[in-house]
Amino acid sequence: MRVGMNGKRVLLIISGGIAAYKTLELIRRLRERGAAVRCILTKGGEQFVTPMSLAALSGDKVYQDIFSLTDESEMGHIELSRQADLVVVAPATANILAQMAGGLASDLATTALLATDKPVMAAPAMNVRMWGHVATQANVATLKERGISFVGPTEGNMACNEFGMGRMAEPADILEAVERFFSQGGLLAGRKAIVTSGPTHEAIDPVRYIANHSSGKQGHAIAAALARLGAETILISGPTQQPDPAGVSVVHIHSAEEMLAACKEALPADIAVCAAAVADWKVKGVAGQKLKKDDKETPPALELTANPDILATLSAAGNQRPRLVVGFAAETENVIDNAVAKRQRKGCDWIVANDVSPATGTFGGDSNLVHLIDAAGSDTWSHMSKREVAEKLAARIAETIVEAAQ
Repeated sequence: MRVGMNGKRVLLIISGGIAAYKTLELIRRLRERGAAVRCILTKGGEQFVTPMSLAALSGDKVYQDIFSLTDESEMGHIELSRQADLVVVAPATANILAQMAGGLASDLATTALLATDKPVMAAPAMNVRMWGHVATQANVATLKERGISFVGPTEGNMACNEFGMGRMAEPADILEAVERFFSQGGLLAGRKAIVTSGPTHEAIDPVRYIANHSSGKQGHAIAAALARLGAETILISGPTQQPDPAGVSVVHIHSAEEMLAACKEALPADIAVCAAAVADWKVKGVAGQKLKKDDKETPPALELTANPDILATLSAAGNQRPRLVVGFAAETENVIDNAVAKRQRKGCDWIVANDVSPATGTFGGDSNLVHLIDAAGSDTWSHMSKREVAEKLAARIAETIVEAAQ
């Protein structure tokens, strides 16, 4: 693959591993493709490569000290992290991966990583036992869930005279991953996407509400995937424990009414993906004070009324209707039949259907088995992680939008 990267800016963070020497070759190859490379070198990384060699190959100043008043006046760590199109951490040691997962900001490198709103790619490098340790694997899983991509590691001989998984990917492989990122990154450039995610909370009284078990993992992953393809992405999220994806504008809401209002505010848009598990009903007449038990402990009667239908509203938005409207159908039985009927009823273009019966463990879990329903029929995808589902769906969306524009 040969992809021109003229004008693209890569922030390369070099941490303390013997594989740091490979970054010299990586910088040279990136510059050959036309990319601008700026380096952050940690104290550990300085034990393996010198600032002078990095500066000579990158043609730019090398940044090391967060407390340098000169650097902070010329290039604050916030701007340093945000002026890049892509942040690459190579080598990504077990230590810096742990700091990234924990949200620590102990030096310039980790502070820049915490401050960036741009995509991050990591190339792990460490001893085979460190890579296989449960803590490292948990950190990697956390970072992948947040949208950070990984290149390697690979299996091979190590500087510690051991053999196994943990060897940093070769510069050519990292370069290919960067090229792949930039080749895909512009497919949705200039397009606007709205994504809804998570549950809604419908108040009963000031302390109680109606909700469901949606984690927001799938919707957040879709928003991140669309942003990586260049779309201006607005994520409208109900209450979740998920971190805000990098490069995405996030609107936090609680109720279905608030979600609908935020969606209308975000129009016009090219794409709408309604992945949120919106409560179908809300309480009619929310109590102004906490409901109390009576002496007989008779539960109060709750009168329910229908919530607004966000998917149907966006599908019927007239001249503001997104070019592509995608809904989700979480079903516990007759998954495909119910999804086909829902697509017709709502008037959307696609429905992504999945089985959320208790036996599947997908509702709130980390994986999904979905069926994509469109006017032509249904396409069953293999069981994969929610991040992989998001990447595949985003690619399908991009392909459709690009074809429609031709």
